[in-house]
Amino acid sequence: MTQTQPASVLRAPAARSVLRAAAIASCVPYLSLKIAWIAGSTIGIPSGSVLLEHRVTIAFANSVTVLMDGAVIVLALLLTRPWGRRVPSWLLAAPMWIAGGLLLPIMIGFPVQLLVKAFTGDEPGGAGGEPFLDEWVFGVVYSGFIVQGLALGALFVLYARERWSHVWRGRVWDLPTAATGRTLKVTAAAAAVLALFPATMRLLWACGATAGLSRARIADRTADFYVLEAISFIFVAVAVAGGLMLAFRRGRALPVKVPLAMAWLGSGAAGCWGIWLLIAAVLPGAEDGERASVLMSLTYAVGMIVGLLVVTGTTSLLRRRGA
Repeated sequence: MTQTQPASVLRAPAARSVLRAAAIASCVPYLSLKIAWIAGSTIGIPSGSVLLEHRVTIAFANSVTVLMDGAVIVLALLLTRPWGRRVPSWLLAAPMWIAGGLLLPIMIGFPVQLLVKAFTGDEPGGAGGEPFLDEWVFGVVYSGFIVQGLALGALFVLYARERWSHVWRGRVWDLPTAATGRTLKVTAAAAAVLALFPATMRLLWACGATAGLSRARIADRTADFYVLEAISFIFVAVAVAGGLMLAFRRGRALPVKVPLAMAWLGSGAAGCWGIWLLIAAVLPGAEDGERASVLMSLTYAVGMIVGLLVVTGTTSLLRRRGA
């Protein structure tokens, strides 16, 4: 007699295949544009764009981002192939934390920017003065990023549920004091204190303040700027809140996976975008008025540290629960 398997079991491989194909296909437009720009093409770059002024620096930055987006393809394969189950946890968790941290703000921010554009007429990703890129580039690239984030996120949830689901079982009140550990408490408390600075600056900028902004940033502000600053503030707050809830068992009736997801995703967004913006701020080539101010750079740096502190404490908790 032939035994029938549950429909969910039968659908799982097909779902993974579809998600893997979507993740890989969504990388093609971005990679194609980047490779074309490295080769010297100006497709999607209007005359007068700053991208045409510092070709060596831009080519190097494009090469780095090609490798980063290529990593999405590797992750999609790792999450769906049998050999991916043998990869050490840290070797998967680290790039997934980075990918989630970089993609999630775009997944939330770009739709909000489109909504804002419908009311204000501002272009998504645009700024005052000379245009940075043609409008269609933002639509193509950011839409691809959203598909990447959704596909990778779904694949990671399926993968993690099978391999590590035991680490987030139960509710916050079930966490024994010994399981949280000193590392989580120290990092969560330190992150909460340090986060006051970048959170305050981001909130001020989102509300229209110009304190600490460079002349170029003040002149180029659009509705997009305020949206992104507000989102950055939210992610810093979410990261700190998640870390504190895990460390000191607050929100005791919540499932552990709720503050865990808050700490993991919030720290990724705060930390990875802090690193990315800090690198952009210190790259050579910008004129004095266009460079990020010292206060802007400090905001990015402290945001990066907050994200790293929260993920360090969260990782210590996962290791203890995994053991």
